[in-house]
Amino acid sequence: MTPNTAASADRAELGARVDALLPRTLAELAELVAIPSIADERVIDPAECVRAAEWVRAAFRAEGIPAGLELTPDGSYAVIGHRPAPDGAPTVLLYCHYDVQPILDEHEWLSPPFELTEREGRLYGRGSADCKGNLVAHLLALRSLRGGTPADDAAAYPVGLILVAEGSEEQGRASLDRYAEANPELFRQADVMLIQDAGNFANGVPTLTTSLRGAVDVVVTVSALEASLHSGEFGGAAPDALAALIRMLASLRDERGDLSVPGIASDQVWLGVQYGDEAFRADAGMRDGAERIGSGTVADQLWARPTLTVLGIDAPPVVGAVAAIQPRAAAKLNLRVPPGADAAELRDALIAHLHAVAPWGVSVETSAGELGLPFSADTSGEAFRILSSALTEAYDGTQTVTSGGGGSIPLTTTLSRINPEAEIVLLGVPDPESRIHSTNESVDPEEIRRIALGEALFLSRLVTGS
Repeated sequence: MTPNTAASADRAELGARVDALLPRTLAELAELVAIPSIADERVIDPAECVRAAEWVRAAFRAEGIPAGLELTPDGSYAVIGHRPAPDGAPTVLLYCHYDVQPILDEHEWLSPPFELTEREGRLYGRGSADCKGNLVAHLLALRSLRGGTPADDAAAYPVGLILVAEGSEEQGRASLDRYAEANPELFRQADVMLIQDAGNFANGVPTLTTSLRGAVDVVVTVSALEASLHSGEFGGAAPDALAALIRMLASLRDERGDLSVPGIASDQVWLGVQYGDEAFRADAGMRDGAERIGSGTVADQLWARPTLTVLGIDAPPVVGAVAAIQPRAAAKLNLRVPPGADAAELRDALIAHLHAVAPWGVSVETSAGELGLPFSADTSGEAFRILSSALTEAYDGTQTVTSGGGGSIPLTTTLSRINPEAEIVLLGVPDPESRIHSTNESVDPEEIRRIALGEALFLSRLVTGS
């Protein structure tokens, strides 16, 4: 793409502002990462999430967006703000979330998880990429866009702005979905929604995510005995609940690693950009000799097909285990549903299969969590075109690509249903090296700079359509 002269001047001015503001932005990222905003009272004091919400509210208010804390149905706070559009101008919704995943094993972190630490050019810390890096990228874009114009000046921004910073996205409770359904008027005012909770296909490759898998968690509990039994005196005849559960979980995949649950198709094909095997092995940190599972391409497996992950098993730990047959065992399963599939049907098929394959007459109970629906974006609109072009310029001419997303953001489907006329596009600062949801999460500060510049260019050009 060869930008025109006006576009080049626009990019030069905004680029200089972004560069000048980046050190402040990274210092703010360090402040925000230092707040352990895990939206699970079993893990962290809920006051920490309130502290993070207040930080976000103050930061966006300083940029001229009247923001407040809105209590959502699960008890978490979303930071919601609205700056009306100038006459005739569109309104853009900016989404992010300030809550983060638990840290997992603290001993696996090479630096303190809530202390932003630079190592070989990347910034490490929980939430540095998902999604506090995206949040500060929004702030950087807004500051660069208004330049030195006072935040309360009517001319500070060329478009209307709606801020939505969720407070419990990582817990999958769909609380903001229910809030949006109960308060649809604000969300219906958006002409475009930037869901900044996705990421780039590779570092330095601007990417717009066009599809997301839905998700639902299923807990299966197996009971076989009134109490544990001596494995010598009763083993071999008494049914073992843990062994039964293992057999049931093993039935979920075939020898190639494809799902083998009746009623769940696992042969879909991804027709877009492909993900090379060697790149995937490196990004996933696969050990030598480990084989990639599934019969399709990497892109098929990640973006077009359903998958099941065993998230956890209730069973005695190895240390301290005794010679006893287990009377009960449980597992939590995560089912990801690709676009085009019915999430409820796949959930029901999984539950029916678990009951059908239970051996030895053991008792099986299942419960399912919130149902997150898959999402597929419309890429034919003007906003998608303008944003693609803006990102290409922000990335110094590297062409913007489209990619699928293996993760889930159920809110996108809810927003699409509330406001079907709005264009919804997904992007973000993480790349495969970010290891989001894992230990040693990190972000490349260059990705924050480039995404923020692309967003600022987009907001400045949306009115004119250039």
